[in-house]
Amino acid sequence: MSENFNESPLIEHLVELRARLVRGLLGLGVVLLALLPFARTLYNHLATPLVSQLPAGQSMIATNPAGAFFAPLKLTFFTAVFIAVPWLLYQAWAFVAPGLYAREKRLAVPLLASAVALFYIGCAFAYFLVLPAVFHFLTTFRPEVIAITPDANAYLDFVLAIFFAFGASFELPVAMVILVLLGWVTPQQLREGRGYAIVGIFVLAAVLTPPDVVSQLMLAIPMCVLYELGIHAARWLQPRDRERDVPPKGAS
Repeated sequence: MSENFNESPLIEHLVELRARLVRGLLGLGVVLLALLPFARTLYNHLATPLVSQLPAGQSMIATNPAGAFFAPLKLTFFTAVFIAVPWLLYQAWAFVAPGLYAREKRLAVPLLASAVALFYIGCAFAYFLVLPAVFHFLTTFRPEVIAITPDANAYLDFVLAIFFAFGASFELPVAMVILVLLGWVTPQQLREGRGYAIVGIFVLAAVLTPPDVVSQLMLAIPMCVLYELGIHAARWLQPRDRERDVPPKGAS
């Protein structure tokens, strides 16, 4: 009898987890189906930063016979995931929220919202500012004997990597706040380590971006600004007391 009693909460959690996963995937599927008719339009928009820098009449190619078909579909899937992120995070939040303390709940919501917003801002920054500047730099300084004929799939992989690099890098303030809340560092230590952080940021920018100065600077400079923002946010949210949180209802 006691064994069945102990297994019951585990089964309930597994059932709840399955339900949240199904809801998340269904939401993603709905967004994907809604975007499929616009697959070609999405790819045309994504290709604009590069195509606008190519000589008149020149466009992309597909070295793989199926590349012209699969590249837009691949982009559509990633766009659907990009759009559905808030819904997917909500399902994850709804699953873990009942087991969190009251203070953890108060902090988790703004942190999640900030993380999503900063990721979107990083991707928008990459699309509207970084990609046009990078492609202008690369096409301007190429030798005249070299013709740029970008492959559709290679271009998509390149742009997705840039989006991920900038989106993830813009999460720096959230990561700093979490480290402070966990007690691993203090705002004072972050301020004192500013010089080392700047060096690390420039090294990281050199690794994550293409081998050109423009994209490296366009990632490193915003990250330095975000580092300062993270220091102020961490100082503002740093716990000022060690009062124990009230456990959630039903917790023993």
